[in-house]
Amino acid sequence: MLKKQVLFISNGHGEDLNASLILQALVKISPKFRVSAMPLVGKGNPYRRLGVDLITQTQTLPSGGIFYMNPLTLLQDLSAGLIKLTIEQIRTLLNYSPQCDLIVAVGDIFPITMAYITGRPYVAFIVSTSSFYEGKIRLPLITEWCLRSRRCLAVFTRDSFTAKDLQKRGMKKAIFAGYPIMDVLTPTGQDLGLKPNSPVIALLPGSRLPEALDNLTLQLRVCQILDQLEEFQFRVALVPSITETQLEGLANQQGWDYYSPGKLIKKEDNKTIIVDCYYHAFADILDHCDLAIGMAGTAVEQVVGLGKPVIQLPGKGPQFTYAFAEAQMRLLGTSVITIGKNPNNPAIFNQAAHKIQEVLKDTNYLKNCIKNGDERVGKKGGSEAIAKIIAQFL
Repeated sequence: MLKKQVLFISNGHGEDLNASLILQALVKISPKFRVSAMPLVGKGNPYRRLGVDLITQTQTLPSGGIFYMNPLTLLQDLSAGLIKLTIEQIRTLLNYSPQCDLIVAVGDIFPITMAYITGRPYVAFIVSTSSFYEGKIRLPLITEWCLRSRRCLAVFTRDSFTAKDLQKRGMKKAIFAGYPIMDVLTPTGQDLGLKPNSPVIALLPGSRLPEALDNLTLQLRVCQILDQLEEFQFRVALVPSITETQLEGLANQQGWDYYSPGKLIKKEDNKTIIVDCYYHAFADILDHCDLAIGMAGTAVEQVVGLGKPVIQLPGKGPQFTYAFAEAQMRLLGTSVITIGKNPNNPAIFNQAAHKIQEVLKDTNYLKNCIKNGDERVGKKGGSEAIAKIIAQFL
């Protein structure tokens, strides 16, 4: 019996993660599905970790796939070979797709259009946008054309509000079946060395370098002020691409000391501030934290989904700028608060520290964060639910 061939196309870190989780669930449902992937942006690490066949060479561009936040980074992408890369991706896709029974496009206009040009049946997961941004979803004309195609069998959304919005506009195949990113948040039981009675603050500096190191530098300044106000515990969730050498360099530049493995220490005014960094404890840190200082995309969404508050600082970019943070507030609602608009304004660190203190004492607000998390992100189980629907099409 011939196996059904399914190709996943995605464009970005969060998109690759969502796609890989659906892919994993699909393979568990039935061994008769053969899967491959085409990450259009970046290395496609979530696929690589699963040992999935990638049908094309990967390349990391300067913008990380988010040049819509800053048009100048598009110029950097062009000079780094964006046009050549895209032409090669289209050529590879058109050669490979005739053998595919179904294409799964995860992301925005780029992977959805790529799925359309194959001429094969496809489903789309428009994970990159939501009706929450502006009260109703605004899709590029090309995207809408592709989604209304007869070959597009289903349109999955990241929240129920967006699915209802699309259904009202006549797109009856719009479905909210869950948000897969919540399925990777099962704690491993790792010992984070936490004390029982002081609040735990998670630091989420993001995944792209060198931006993540710049973000962590800003977050450490908030930690210094928080430590003067009362006792807190700080835990940093790092991606593997941030090395200990880089952490040591950051500490030296900012007047901290670094002790391997993963301990940043600063002594001032007869006090010692300790910030512990972990590479493989993301779910555990999110599970134990009371609040996150977030300068990331997907990670902030996951914190909100767990019903916890997030304080954002505007960064220098290219991803996490004030524009990105402001858009994220519209997307994720009351759980997310952004402090200031300019990372060069030193007042934002003091404001952030006092806001954190205020938020953690506001029991009504914390209850609202739990309710808001359910509405904006949802609970676990999205990967399997989406995979089951895809399996029916096959």
